[in-house]
Amino acid sequence: MRKLQRVVAPECLKKLEREKHTWDQVTTDNKNAIWEKLELMQGKRCAYCESPIDKGSRHIEHFRQRSDAPKLTFFWENLFGSCSRTDCCGKYKDVKARPYDPKDLIKPDEEDPEDFFIFSANGSVSPRADPHKEKEKWHRAMETIRIFNLNGPLQGIRHAAVRGYVTTFDALVNEVTPKELNEWILSEVSNTVNGPFVTAIRHVLTNTVGTSDSTD
Repeated sequence: MRKLQRVVAPECLKKLEREKHTWDQVTTDNKNAIWEKLELMQGKRCAYCESPIDKGSRHIEHFRQRSDAPKLTFFWENLFGSCSRTDCCGKYKDVKARPYDPKDLIKPDEEDPEDFFIFSANGSVSPRADPHKEKEKWHRAMETIRIFNLNGPLQGIRHAAVRGYVTTFDALVNEVTPKELNEWILSEVSNTVNGPFVTAIRHVLTNTVGTSDSTD
């Protein structure tokens, strides 16, 4: 999960009203218009797990589920693009993670997930906060990880995504100067900024690479 900058709402949402329309009445053209704006905000990546998404592997996600907050059905700030996996992210939140308090969820267009999460070389994500010093922040991070199931199967997928960077780092660490190594890290972070799992890759490259046997 990464910080997102919400763009201007698609025009079609202004014509849809909860009192007159249902989500099932949203046309394909309207959904395409919504996706155009979502992609401007988050690229072709899931707003929650950062995996690549495209037609057939994605859905328009209501951050506050329609059954719980019907007034937000056509509210632009309530919409994200999610992968269609059932073992994580939006679909998992709405089916398997209930019950939960929506106030515990970290909303990536309003808060910076960087303040809450740290990714490790083994693919796991954990709270950045100390549970003894920042209990509420730690709790919200833990709940967001649980509700979106950001570990579980995703841990192995992220591990595979970062493994090559770790291998290259370990090969370079004794062969180049610290300055050259740092330049390589900065270059790789820059090159992956628009790709999948960029937050995990960046954290591993800048914080944890080459320091743990968990990268085996």
